[in-house]
Amino acid sequence: MTGQTTAARPQSRREWLLSDRPQSRLQARLGRAYVTWRQFSANHLAVLGLIIILALLVIAACAGLIATHSPVIGDLANSRLLPPGTPGYILGTDDQGRDIFSRLVYGSRLTLLVIVLVAVISAPIGLLIGTVSGYAGGWVDAVLMRITDIFLAFPKLVLALAFVGALGPGIQNAIIAIAITSWPPYARIARAETMTVRHSDYISAVRLMGASPLRIVLRHIMPLCLSSLIVRVTLDMAGIILTAAGLGFLGLGAQPPLPEWGAMIASGRRFILDQWWVAAMPGIAILVVSLGFNLLGDGLRDALDPRESGQ
Repeated sequence: MTGQTTAARPQSRREWLLSDRPQSRLQARLGRAYVTWRQFSANHLAVLGLIIILALLVIAACAGLIATHSPVIGDLANSRLLPPGTPGYILGTDDQGRDIFSRLVYGSRLTLLVIVLVAVISAPIGLLIGTVSGYAGGWVDAVLMRITDIFLAFPKLVLALAFVGALGPGIQNAIIAIAITSWPPYARIARAETMTVRHSDYISAVRLMGASPLRIVLRHIMPLCLSSLIVRVTLDMAGIILTAAGLGFLGLGAQPPLPEWGAMIASGRRFILDQWWVAAMPGIAILVVSLGFNLLGDGLRDALDPRESGQ
């Protein structure tokens, strides 16, 4: 009979992920992650940026296996300022006879160290200050935002130079200085996001249920700000790399013989006309990694922004 009911067709994995009626929180979260990945992967430049960053992570993790020479010890007598393509030295050597390729490989670890620590320190500070300021309002908002404005009034590199000058040169002090100067934009974004939701029905319902202001900020407002914050942090990675390289170039960041990319450019500027590769190779590394983070940030912005991804 044509009216006879048939067994329901089994649901595919894709249909399960894209279901508009998820049966559990796990299904809803996995479905949202799948939609976000589809939107992100449709942007080929963003995928290229992701590949660059993943390659950086692999190089940093396997530096001991990839590097062909010691990053700090060179053959000054026989290998000084060799050009790229020399047998055994694919990118040439510097004025101390050290292999530039090996120094770039190990320098990726310092670059990632700076990026991760600055993000871990500055992003939570900016998120906390911005959400508290936006939710509390009044004099609390005025005081916190005026402090933020003071930090924003100075160029990041100039302010970082001032803090490093007070703390002393070194990679640890450079990380602290960059983190201190990096949180104000995150606070601004978190405050703007908080201002848009603090009077919403969702927050009002939580408040009527007896939740304290601290719980509302930590459990309900901060998670709403994370997507915008992640995008901004990713886009700021290039600026963090350039600031760290600028401090290293001026001798205030990582100290010799550490293979920091900015310090490598500084040591090669004396030979820029004749032995151009000494400064050019770390400069190209900074360019490629900064470009990768910018492309990744653009892709995340398009994928995580509900105004762009809402269907």
